[in-house]
Amino acid sequence: MDQNNRSNAIAAAVILVGFGLFAYFLPTIMLDVGSVSTVAAGLVAVLFVVGFFLIFWLRARSQNKRPR
Repeated sequence: MDQNNRSNAIAAAVILVGFGLFAYFLPTIMLDVGSVSTVAAGLVAVLFVVGFFLIFWLRARSQNKRPR
C-alpha cells in the first residue's frame, strides 16, 4: 500500500466513523427537533443523507483534479 492509498483509506475511514456516530445519535436528534417542528426533523434526516453523498462526491472531484 503506497502513501496515497493509505491516505485515502484513512480519510474515508474518518468520514465513515463521523457519519456513523451522527447516524447513531440521529434518532435522538430527530426526536428533539421533532418536538419543535416535524418538518425540521425531516430536514435533519434529508441533510444527513445528502451530506453523506456530498462529502464523498466532493472528495472524488478533488482526487480527480490532482496530478498523478
